[in-house]
Amino acid sequence: MNFKKILGAIKAFFDRFPILKVFFKQIGLAVVVVVILVFLITKWLDFSTNHGEFKTVPDLAKLSSEEAIAKLEENDLDYILEDTVNYNPDFPAYSIIEQYPDAGDKVKEGRKIYLKINPSKYREVTIPHVIQITRRTAESTLNAVGFEVEKVTYKDNIGKDMVLGLKYKGKTVAPNDRLPKMSKLELILGNGKRPGSSSTDENDNDAGE
Repeated sequence: MNFKKILGAIKAFFDRFPILKVFFKQIGLAVVVVVILVFLITKWLDFSTNHGEFKTVPDLAKLSSEEAIAKLEENDLDYILEDTVNYNPDFPAYSIIEQYPDAGDKVKEGRKIYLKINPSKYREVTIPHVIQITRRTAESTLNAVGFEVEKVTYKDNIGKDMVLGLKYKGKTVAPNDRLPKMSKLELILGNGKRPGSSSTDENDNDAGE
């Protein structure tokens, strides 16, 4: 069967069933319309999203917010500033401490870059209740909230290594007071002796001499 005979058979079939001829013609038109729509949508997306045009995210670490914004605008990138509660002493105050996407990433023009700003100092935290507990427990509790024990001083008290008080920069502080995180504290501990026994022992030793 040659090609002409095939075409003749198809024509005879559709002449016999004209409804099918109209049906397939409509399907063909629908396919053409879909192809044209897909083509037009693809072209529109390419135009609206600058298809294939990428920007390299600049490194903004340690820049001030003004410097970072200027650098982003030079690269046709948008930004969102976010505060952070975690002060980092390795970064200048109010400088960029984190960014997302990261420096060097490829992004579309106009992409929002999220910036976190370093606070000017450590945030304040509340001194926990550590009076009348052991030195080891007190140090663990203080370290857990961000304080450091810099110095330990003993005084006469029968509670050996029990915390009797706290000092910060030579001044007495108490639980529920607020200090900057990473503050260095002094613990006042009992030495296990009755009050006044140290001076009595010294007087006895002096008398013996």
